[in-house]
Amino acid sequence: MSPERSAAGLWIQRLLVHQFRSYARAELELAPPSASAPAGAPAALPVVLTGPNGAGKTNLLEAISFLAPGRGLRGAKLGEVDRVSRQQEEADREAAPWAVAASVMTPEGPRDLGSGRDPASGGGNGRERRLIKVDGVAARGQQALAEVVSMVWLTPQMDGLFREGAGGRRRFLDRLVYGYDPEHAARSNAYEHSLRERARLLKSGRGDRAWLEALEDSMARHGIAIADARLAMVERLQHACDAGEGPFPKARLALDGTVEGWLAEGQPALTVEDRLRAGLAESRSQDAEAGGAAIGPHRSDLAAEHADKGVAAALCSTGEQKALLIAVLLAHARLLTLERGAPPLLLLDEVAAHLDGARRAALYGEILDLGAQAWLTGTDVADFESLQGRAQFFAIAEGTIHPAGGLSCQ
Repeated sequence: MSPERSAAGLWIQRLLVHQFRSYARAELELAPPSASAPAGAPAALPVVLTGPNGAGKTNLLEAISFLAPGRGLRGAKLGEVDRVSRQQEEADREAAPWAVAASVMTPEGPRDLGSGRDPASGGGNGRERRLIKVDGVAARGQQALAEVVSMVWLTPQMDGLFREGAGGRRRFLDRLVYGYDPEHAARSNAYEHSLRERARLLKSGRGDRAWLEALEDSMARHGIAIADARLAMVERLQHACDAGEGPFPKARLALDGTVEGWLAEGQPALTVEDRLRAGLAESRSQDAEAGGAAIGPHRSDLAAEHADKGVAAALCSTGEQKALLIAVLLAHARLLTLERGAPPLLLLDEVAAHLDGARRAALYGEILDLGAQAWLTGTDVADFESLQGRAQFFAIAEGTIHPAGGLSCQ
């Protein structure tokens, strides 16, 4: 593969999974596009994983998702993903913590990433700690992963994203923001930490004024930056959604929240920061009784509707909601391709469900046009027939992975 083509995209070249859920050990060497491919050919090849339910397809995607900030596509605790065989006892987890490593090609060149549970953290006992390495060097935080890769995913559990609570929609939006602003992850973690500490202090009734003011100052500073980044992301996404063509419905997006409303009114960021700080101080008594905080970006919500119908996404059919989610994800991938030179890694679990043939073909076509390394799973290989010869196919059964036609691994 020529250096020019190597620098053209973002893709995992080699993946190693150790003691992760159903996998004792799994290794994949993924093929690059042919060096002789014509100009305009995909910069990365899709990866198709097929097999029966329970074979380990989603587990593999979850392992990859731990190469990004956060708790993976299932939101699991670190100790929950350790592999435990039928013969093992719970106490054996400490002897075999999970780990995921990957050699990743990026527009800036090859990088090595590693993520895993610190064996000293004791799995499900005590405080869990995650170890992260970038190019063989221990990183201080998860932000280091976001600086190398951008990644988004869709899972069957997200089919109800528009119907369920706002928390899932905030996490979905934040995942999109990470692709543009790696520091967003660190700000979000700092905000959530201050929010929890403030709630704990208020509940205790000790009322340490100086400590409360310090926590509220942290929440105000980080909270305004979080809200501003989300607003900018929604604005970009809306433009990209409006420009989208094809069978996927256009989404109309908005960010609902008190802090976001202040910013949208054109108030200076420092003014909004002072206003949030004052609001937190005024609501201490109320928050002590109710828990949490009555005001802040942790209460914001991503609102979406089917633009052509003028109907809230929550009232659309299951198939329409899935199509809207895919439309937003594709809009985000197009934006990243333009702004960062490469689309994000796409983890699409059982993506063919609820999609008709036209939308399925359109999705695969856009993935190929973007040059995205999309990891797609399904039980029926026939659902991916149009990708034959243009993707890498693997069959998964009982925690083992084998090439299965298409473009084979190297």
